[in-house]
Amino acid sequence: MRLLLIEDEPKIARFIKRGLEEEHHAVDVADNGEDGIALAGVTPYDLVILDLMLPDTDGVDVCRRLRQGGELVPVLMLTARGTLEDKVTGLDAGADDYLTKPFAFAELLARVRALLRRHEGAKTAQLHVADLTLDTATHDVRRADRRVELSNKEYAVLEYLMRHAGQVVTRTMLLEAVWDYDFHPGSNVVDVYIRYLRRKIDDPFPVKILATLRGSGYRLRAPDDP
Repeated sequence: MRLLLIEDEPKIARFIKRGLEEEHHAVDVADNGEDGIALAGVTPYDLVILDLMLPDTDGVDVCRRLRQGGELVPVLMLTARGTLEDKVTGLDAGADDYLTKPFAFAELLARVRALLRRHEGAKTAQLHVADLTLDTATHDVRRADRRVELSNKEYAVLEYLMRHAGQVVTRTMLLEAVWDYDFHPGSNVVDVYIRYLRRKIDDPFPVKILATLRGSGYRLRAPDDP
């Protein structure tokens, strides 16, 4: 999943970004509201984590402008102000949830997971392609009942491919979903991670399910699928 963090405190931003990346998310960071709104306008994020107090505006205004612009992305608002009035104001502006600072990072992760589940709707926590399974709750990956150990980025690439099983997934789609803006669109990092994945989920097994479509991208599907 690709997340946007709008937070002006560098230490807090680094702490949250690092923790979310360890949970297999790609995270872009904006340190002010205007940059956050601009990023949300050009990138399809799965979730926005928004600080209430920002140097150029406040999170309520940012959230309101996102909603007025048609953004339906879930918004988790962070604030040091925890009064009922503040919470009501944030929720009325379009926030989906509210977390008061200081908070335990485990609670932040739980709220992120809950918002992503709600936003994903009918998408199941258990993904299956042929004899490959991925549990999005436990991050357990198995093929033919054999556990597959993946790095954070390998897991994120595989989850995206499994959520789009049977479809052609381009390099650009994977870059936008799994990597942040530190990677140049012309980078071959996607091809590198596809090779890493293939060695773990395809090469040790007789039936191959991850195909490279020259000039198009990649497709993950069971061999008997049309």
